[in-house]
Amino acid sequence: SHKSSKREWKPLEDHSCTDVPWLLLFILFCIGMGFICGFSIATGAAARLLSGYDSYGNICGQKNVKVEGIVNSGLDLTHKKYVFFLDPCNIDLVHQKIKSIALCVSACPRTELKTLADVQKFAETNGSTLCSYELQPTEYTTDPRAAKLCPKYPVPESAPIPFFHRCAPVNISCYAKFAEALITFVSDSSVLHRLISGVMTSKEIIMGLCLLSLVLSMILMVIIRYISRVLVWILTILVILGSLGGTGVLWWLYAKQRLSANALETQIAKDNLQALLIYAIAATVFTVILFLIMLIMRKRVALTIALFHVAGKVFIHLPLLVFQPFWTFFVLILFWTYWIAVLLFLGTTGSPVPNEEGFVEFQMAGPLKYMWWYHVVGLIWISEFILACQQMTVAGAVVTYYFTREKRNLPFTPILASVNRLVCYHLGTVAKGSFIITLVKIPRMILMYIHTQLKGKENACARCMLKACICCLWCLEKCLTYLNQNAYTATAINSTNFCTSAKDAFVILVENALRVAAINTVGDFMLFLGKVLIVCSTGLAGIMLLNYQRDYTIWVLPLIIVCLFAFLVAHCFLSIYEMVVDVLFLCFAIDTKYNDGSPGREFYMDKVLMEFVENSRKSMKEAGRGGGAEGRELKPMVGADEE
Repeated sequence: SHKSSKREWKPLEDHSCTDVPWLLLFILFCIGMGFICGFSIATGAAARLLSGYDSYGNICGQKNVKVEGIVNSGLDLTHKKYVFFLDPCNIDLVHQKIKSIALCVSACPRTELKTLADVQKFAETNGSTLCSYELQPTEYTTDPRAAKLCPKYPVPESAPIPFFHRCAPVNISCYAKFAEALITFVSDSSVLHRLISGVMTSKEIIMGLCLLSLVLSMILMVIIRYISRVLVWILTILVILGSLGGTGVLWWLYAKQRLSANALETQIAKDNLQALLIYAIAATVFTVILFLIMLIMRKRVALTIALFHVAGKVFIHLPLLVFQPFWTFFVLILFWTYWIAVLLFLGTTGSPVPNEEGFVEFQMAGPLKYMWWYHVVGLIWISEFILACQQMTVAGAVVTYYFTREKRNLPFTPILASVNRLVCYHLGTVAKGSFIITLVKIPRMILMYIHTQLKGKENACARCMLKACICCLWCLEKCLTYLNQNAYTATAINSTNFCTSAKDAFVILVENALRVAAINTVGDFMLFLGKVLIVCSTGLAGIMLLNYQRDYTIWVLPLIIVCLFAFLVAHCFLSIYEMVVDVLFLCFAIDTKYNDGSPGREFYMDKVLMEFVENSRKSMKEAGRGGGAEGRELKPMVGADEE
């Protein structure tokens, strides 16, 4: 282990493939995902989903095979292409399906049919029989079975859903029960109607404001380097004022109670007084601790500001970084669409089995039942893999930027060079990193599912323990994500495999623990202020533009939509910024550890960071004269002679 700790960081000197077994495992897993898709299509699930099927197991629009023990199965329905539900509004919210007999018909009723006579007339003129197969159109009004085998009237006007061949009622009010479950707060439908019409009338404004939030985010990315110092001061002043104000108010309340309590010597007054005293003392202790932390951190805040400044320069040199979130999002959307489609296929695969009402349901037998578990793991792993690829790409590009001494010699597009390196050498590392996060995520999801199932059953102790476990897993996941990102950076610098990279990165982070804390607290808060700034300015512009509509209830929904969109956009852009700052910090830490500015060991860093190092060296020398603790503390970080 002594040898490995001495192992030099050789930025970008050699490229070698890392974690090949994991890449093979990941490819095998993806082939398994493809097999599930192929299996569900091959077993006829795709045809069932797209063409639709009736309650007797027949697929509409084709000839069918007879199912044992089911009447009306095995019919030739070549001309009946649409699925029609006898009672389309009877929705079972628990099992998410329509509780009604489904039939294949040749046309959906385009007008409302009020009585059975209308249904009979529709069957005779359009040739589309809406009652069950065993009734002839002539028997609709005479046969006693018609009450059960014919649609519930009035039959609502309906139209086929495009691509899915289902007749759906045109007027959605029939799904009111379904909607009520979703929207409980809107008491009367007129409010809902006004809200929706408000969104429709101001859709141009909404689009414009969404564009505005995009533009603002891009501008903020460029100017955040100039305003980072101001943001830090605002943050410091806010924290100081807040903590002092809170403490002051508590002591003032205590004094006031104390003076007035002399007249009233009741037990309650005494208890109140004691509680206030405890609160005030606690607040004072908290404020003192906060001030001490700020004193210790004040030097490290300078590093955060310097890093933000350099990050701004990175974005000017690598403008394509800004578009990174777009294509990650695009790839994720594509993958999720595929995933949902296969999930729907899986819902209709299996062999037909009669249920208790004498209708057909499709169920999978044997081990195939558990295919959708594999599918769910695939969702998490591949999504994490796509996000990790983004981290690796950003890390690779920033590392190339940092460790190229002559910025003129940068490759034409460092981003594409980074993607190329990722695809050629490091896909296995990314697969391994994302798998580790998947391992933590799945237990958390299972626990959350159990937690929601326990909602009604009041076992407080069990629920509390579950909450604690979920919290711990969530924290672990966050720490692992942070460590993974630093491991990817180390891989991009050294071309080492995941475990070595993670260990190297971890050692460096521990050596610079206080700086890491400062960057993560101050930096995150600055980015949070940036998000708030974007959301507020978009919201303000929205209020000014929507001001011409005097009806204030209409405002709410467009404004909420716009603010949510603005927050999402700001989050996407600033998370890239945060990634860049983290990568720069690791590069900076390695740079100061192995180089000292002497000939042959020159720094790679930017002028802004050089100034920071010079200043910290000056303060170290001064502190060293006084034999202060500062000198001892900064020594391993800056003076790299002992390495």
